Amino acid sequence: MTIYSSTFFTFFGFFVAFLSGIVMGSFLNCAVMRMLSGEPIVRGRSHCMSCGHRLGVLDLIPLGSWLLLRGKCRYCGSKISARYPLSELVLGAVYVLILAKYDLTLRALELIVLCSLLFCITLCDLDQHIIPDRFIIIGIINRIIFILLTGNILEELKFSLIGAFSVSLPLLILSLILDKILKKDTMGGGDIKLFFMAGMYFAWSVNVLVLFMSAIIGIIFGLVTKKNEEKQIPFGPAVSIGYFLGMLGGSELVHLYSGLY
Repeated sequence: MTIYSSTFFTFFGFFVAFLSGIVMGSFLNCAVMRMLSGEPIVRGRSHCMSCGHRLGVLDLIPLGSWLLLRGKCRYCGSKISARYPLSELVLGAVYVLILAKYDLTLRALELIVLCSLLFCITLCDLDQHIIPDRFIIIGIINRIIFILLTGNILEELKFSLIGAFSVSLPLLILSLILDKILKKDTMGGGDIKLFFMAGMYFAWSVNVLVLFMSAIIGIIFGLVTKKNEEKQIPFGPAVSIGYFLGMLGGSELVHLYSGLY
């Protein structure tokens, strides 16, 4: 009975996490699009981007509506981008993986908020090649809140400051030097701010690992987008994916590597 109960609650927790993720993915996707287009984020009902018709409740079911409508608007028949269900599915999976890794803890909640911010940053960088400061600020505030909740404020603050500057400061110095030599911007300031904010959540060794992973992901992304003649390559998505991989297995990889010596 105990085993079955434990299994039931485990799968129920994963189900709730997935459901929360796809709902949040739907909301954040809409919020980012409104923010980038200059529309109010919390005012006004969602509408079709083609015909402008206001969407009903049945049109706004995460994943379900897109599948039931076969990727087309109910009112004008225009195609609805697969970005919506894919982004909802991704964030749902992210929430489940974080819960599986960190269980029902404050750390899991903290990283869920971080991943939600990385999700927004990824969408913004892909759409308009920008990383809004508001997401960086919210990420810093989120980390400070959870530092206060730990009860070990001084140690956690030291941990966060070392993590924040471990990658962002060397990148800033390198970027300034290269800017002088090449006489052009070599790295976006938003990317450095992103490393600072996300770096607060992890040890310096994990941040270094994330930097290397992000560089590899960025190169792969660049090779793919080069075929589409994309002039400016957004690095924010690569950094976001790097930090997500880092939170799932970064510490273990660092310990494995250090154990070789």
